[in-house]
Amino acid sequence: MAEKLTGDARDTALAPLLETGWSLDAERDALVKEFRFADFPTAFGWMAALAAVAEKMNHHPEWRNVYNRVQVVLTTHDAGGLTALDARLAAEMDARAGD
Repeated sequence: MAEKLTGDARDTALAPLLETGWSLDAERDALVKEFRFADFPTAFGWMAALAAVAEKMNHHPEWRNVYNRVQVVLTTHDAGGLTALDARLAAEMDARAGD
């Protein structure tokens, strides 16, 4: 099981993500972000590519797609909050979205 991020490790992992538009949901100890794409096929293609990454990591996002927008919530439920897995998946999402 992944360990919940705390202290300096948490600050180090989250700082670059907060600079790229991710925000914290303190109530859920989660990262949240809305991605916008040119159209539905582009948004759905991004989701499909990230689904393969998430499956390989065995770490699955909460997400919602409406047309060209994808709303993402990342947290590790069995750890009770954010872990290094969330930070890695968020960074991969940014990289594949062109952020």
